[in-house]
Amino acid sequence: MSKDKNPPDKNPPDKTPPEEGTPEKEVRIYSLATTANECIIFLEELGGNRLLPIWIGIAEGQAIAIRFSGIVLPRPLTHDLLLATVTAVGFTVHKVVVHDIRENTFYARVLIKKGAQSLAVDSRPSDAIAVAVRAGCPIFVEEKVFDRCQTLTKPITEDEVKRFKSELKTLKPEDIFGDLKKKKEEGPESRKEDEKDEEADS
Repeated sequence: MSKDKNPPDKNPPDKTPPEEGTPEKEVRIYSLATTANECIIFLEELGGNRLLPIWIGIAEGQAIAIRFSGIVLPRPLTHDLLLATVTAVGFTVHKVVVHDIRENTFYARVLIKKGAQSLAVDSRPSDAIAVAVRAGCPIFVEEKVFDRCQTLTKPITEDEVKRFKSELKTLKPEDIFGDLKKKKEEGPESRKEDEKDEEADS
């Protein structure tokens, strides 16, 4: 689990040559939790039980939450302006895709279309999702992103939901980063041994 951690003026553009993609899984917003100085957005895998948590900024979290709260603002916010601009030049927002994670930072693209023309715009996941909820377009996560970070399992029973919400109050990015770093240092051979142990226990 990682976070969309870069502030707007320091977010690095995605200049890495695109690698071969992996299957995309459609997701939807499961919940949005607020901590002291940031938000955590949980993306729920449709047709599955995985939750992908991404830390985002307070402003971006508010921009997403406003869309679901039914609050009508007198003037457009930044994401409203972006969507209006895309629409004004004849494009529609087709979908957004969280397509990669590198050095604990997620990367996303906003795919826009105009007739036969299609463009992919580099974006932070938080901004892409804020645009998606306004455009009413689907949100996808590439399978390799699920594979590269630690996901959570969606709680089912009421007790699991209560415990899940309680754990969110103390959950910090470093809790996950440390676990991911440990797995990376252990290497593939150690992970294979863990898998063997799990099979033996089952």
